Amino acid sequence: MAKKTIVVKQIGSPIRRPASQRQTLIGLGLNKMHKTRELEDTPAVRGMVAKIPHLVEIIEERS
Repeated sequence: MAKKTIVVKQIGSPIRRPASQRQTLIGLGLNKMHKTRELEDTPAVRGMVAKIPHLVEIIEERS
């Protein structure tokens, strides 16, 4: 069975954001504007994305 993945894109800058939000971006593997990552669709990743919706967006959901 294929694992479901999501493509996450950074749309906001971590400058002048709390340290926890910056660390969440790093945890997702994002550190530069408009960078994208394909991540496994797990509750942990979804929770990280939900924590910083103003800095990232989900571009695509793949199965």
